[in-house]
Amino acid sequence: MRVTWPLAARILLAGTAATLLLSGCTSDKPADQQTITVSAAASLHGAFEQIADEFQKEHPEIKIAGINYDGSSTLATQIVEGADVDVFASADERTMAEVTEAGFGHEPVIFASNTLVIAVPKDNPANIDSLSDLSGADTVLCASQVPCGNASQQLLKNAGVKVKPVSEEQNVTAVVQKVAAGEADAGLVYASDVQDEPDLAAIVPEGAEDVVNSYPIATLDDNPAAQEFLDFVIGERGQEILTDYGFGSGAAQGNG
Repeated sequence: MRVTWPLAARILLAGTAATLLLSGCTSDKPADQQTITVSAAASLHGAFEQIADEFQKEHPEIKIAGINYDGSSTLATQIVEGADVDVFASADERTMAEVTEAGFGHEPVIFASNTLVIAVPKDNPANIDSLSDLSGADTVLCASQVPCGNASQQLLKNAGVKVKPVSEEQNVTAVVQKVAAGEADAGLVYASDVQDEPDLAAIVPEGAEDVVNSYPIATLDDNPAAQEFLDFVIGERGQEILTDYGFGSGAAQGNG
């Protein structure tokens, strides 16, 4: 017996078949494409943007879904609380240890280093010349729990200088922005942060070479694409980019 379907049923079946056909056509994304997310210290922003761009050109099969830049301590807290991160690059070993000791991540590798400078507006209206001048100036510092803040406190302590900051910021980028905007006379930031800032000048304080921040990087899971990114950062081209942005060497020097 021949079954005759009602018109409405035939339309519904035809629509369902078309939908299945279309879904099959739109799902031809390469099956082997991999995605990674990165969390990186704020001071790495410029360098990591270029690194990410060149990495993806060299590895089109890998997509960097995003890079989250912030103070290292903020990023570490996010990771420990469950943020979906494949690679973490910190501005100091202490913060990286908070992550690894909580059971996250593989063995970190030191990939860069940085030292502090006094950032002042280009015309330096407060005539800042040394660390001691910061005591009587409107000075901005990173908060003490942030790597640049911890390093700043150590530098000032070594010099015997006490500073009451007008504000304490959660990342080094905020310090740079306040000084560049003329909202402060000076700030302690990393040498790499001032290098390409047209509105700022850098004064290298005495004793800066004794307070060096080592930057560790680690993969946080077994995603092979994450290891590829880490290898690029510590490789020849990644190191060239970091040097161009004012960072010191550090690749494969030790563990975080």
